[in-house]
Parts: sequence; C-alpha cells; structure tokens
Amino acid sequence: MSARTLKILRTLAMLAAVFAFCIVMFGAFVRLSNAGLSCPDWPTCYGKASWPGHAQDIVQANEAFPDRPYETHKAWREQVHRFLAGGLGVMVLAMALIAVWRRWWAMLTVVVAAAFAAVGVAMYMRGEHMVSSVLSALAIALPLAVAIGLRRPGAWRISVAALAVIIFQAMLGMWTVTLLLKPIVVMGHLLGGLATFGLLAWAALRFAGVGSRDDAYAALRAPVTLGIVILVCQIALGGWTSSNYAALACGTDFPKCLGAWWPATDFREAFVLWRGIGVNYEGGVLDMAARSAIQMAHRIGAFVVLCYLGWLSHKMARAGLRKIGIAIGVVLIAQIVLGIGNVHLGLPLPVATAHNGVAALLLFTLLVALARTQRLPATQLAVATRN
Repeated sequence: MSARTLKILRTLAMLAAVFAFCIVMFGAFVRLSNAGLSCPDWPTCYGKASWPGHAQDIVQANEAFPDRPYETHKAWREQVHRFLAGGLGVMVLAMALIAVWRRWWAMLTVVVAAAFAAVGVAMYMRGEHMVSSVLSALAIALPLAVAIGLRRPGAWRISVAALAVIIFQAMLGMWTVTLLLKPIVVMGHLLGGLATFGLLAWAALRFAGVGSRDDAYAALRAPVTLGIVILVCQIALGGWTSSNYAALACGTDFPKCLGAWWPATDFREAFVLWRGIGVNYEGGVLDMAARSAIQMAHRIGAFVVLCYLGWLSHKMARAGLRKIGIAIGVVLIAQIVLGIGNVHLGLPLPVATAHNGVAALLLFTLLVALARTQRLPATQLAVATRN
C-alpha cells in the first residue's frame, strides 16, 4: 500500500461521505415537502433529462401524465436529488477503482458492474424491465464478490462494497416512484441512504487513521455495536413513521397523544409491510388508530435510544474517550429536542429535515466511537509511521 494511494482514497472518501450526508439531508427535504412523486417517471422527469421549463413542455407533460399534473416548485427538487445521487455514484465508482488498482480481475469486474448498471437503466427506459432487473442484480452482486475476495484491509473492501449499495439505492429510488411511495420502499430508501453514508464515513475514518494501536478500548466494542443496532432500528421506525404520514398522528401533544397517555391503537394494521401493488400511498392509507400505533412505537423507541446511548455516552467518557462520549451526548440531546419540536410545532419542514440530518450525525458519532475501539491494520500503521 503506497502512502499516495492511501491519501487519495482518504480524500475521496471524506468528500464522498460529506456529499452523501448532504444528499441524505436533501432527500429528507424532498420527501417531507411531498415532492417524492413530483416526477412520475424515472430516471427522466416528464420525459425530460432535467424537468419541463417552457410553457409548451409543461402542456406536453400534463398531456402525457394527466393523473400527475406538473408542479414546477416540486419537480426540480426530485430531479436535482437524482442528479446529486448520480454524482455520488461516480465518486463511489472512482473509489472502487482506486481500491482495486493493479488487480486486473477486480478492476475488470468493477467496470463490468458499472456497465451493467448503465445498460440496466437504458433497458428500463425502453420498457425491458426483466432485462433491466437481471442486469441490475448482476451490477450489485459483482462488486460484493470483489469486496469479499479482495485481500486488503476492511476500508478498501468497503470502498468496493459501497458501489453495490449505491446501485441498489438507485433501484430503491426507482421503485419509490414506480410503486407510488410504498412505505416499505421509502423506508428502505432512507436506510439505504444512511447505509451509504455510514459505509463512506467508516472508510474515511479508517483511511484517516482513526483507530487504536492496541486493544485498550476493545471492551467498548460490543456496547458501541449494540448502540448502532439500536439506533438503526429507531431510524427505521422513523422512516416507517414518515412514509405512513404518522408524524402528527398524536396531533401536537407530547408526552401525551391525542390527550391520552395511551390512545386507541391498531398495531396489527400499523406494521403490515406489504399491501400489494397499484396503491398510491401519497398522503397515507392508514386510519388514525394505526398511525397512532406507529407514532407510539417511535416514541418508545426514542426512549430506549435515549436511555442506552445516554449510558453509552457516560461509559465512553469514563473509559478515557471523553470527547467522543460528550459528542454522543450532545448530538443525542439535540435529536430528542428536534423530535419533540416536530410534534409541538406541527412538523415544520426545517425542523423535520434537521431531525433526519442529526440522526445521520448521531450515527457518525457512534462510528467514530467504534473506530476508536478497533486496531488499525499493520500496513496502515506502517504508512502512518513513515509519514
């Protein structure tokens, strides 16, 4: 491993992680401003590479999609989000190619995977959905195979695996539109975005030398890992709450819900993951009892996260990682305050968007904590020592 290659990957991973965070924020803005179906086709928007701008184009767009009248103030948001995601895909592809540099079989496999993904999109636009699905599946499987077979430290393999994740994330974006905001797909798209950010952030941390020279903090590894699992489950609950339009199911009451400590709930109906195809989920399809059940589950999850991560923050500080412990605690409190503010203020767009962004930041603080419990690879330590 050369110091120059490590430096390039470190810089690219940092830029990609920051860019991914921005896309997570912008994606939340698109979803929360009800612009998720503002472009009824994919990857074009009313048949345009960008979006209709002239009066004649708008007339043609409305004629082509009479069930989805064109809304200028929303369509640009969805299409810009797609452009940004495409830009991130290019950055991740570059990372993957650099990570497998001088391994001709791995480079060829990554290039073929990227070609399959591109051709798959073209086939989808031509209506060849079966061919597109097969090519997309291969485009996901090939980088994963390379990541598994690559004999290099974890961050290098993650740089390749991230390509598979972002291709699958593009498919989720397509299904979000074609399946009319199906909650399980929207939630998966949110988790996919955070997974992409998390992988890139982890790669950036490891390439930057965040870690330990020994096993001094090894005992913290399991508690931090459990914290990440609990947080991801809560983020999934948040995505399910948002995709089912249950964020205000309790009105503006907190800690009560609709004036009661435990309102009428329907948990069986609230967590049906698949309801068939052809239903338009924009605005939600659940009754108030089901939405209240989702909101109450999210609140219970928030309490669990507050207790566990609050304890973990204290434990990290006492173990000698005081700055990381304080960071976890501060971001955790900010997230709880934003969640309560969403309810009391009636889900204002800036607060709701910030709630998504701070969730990503909380995940990042836990990744930093996990990195500090891990040993750096011997080869990377050698490079760091030489520099």
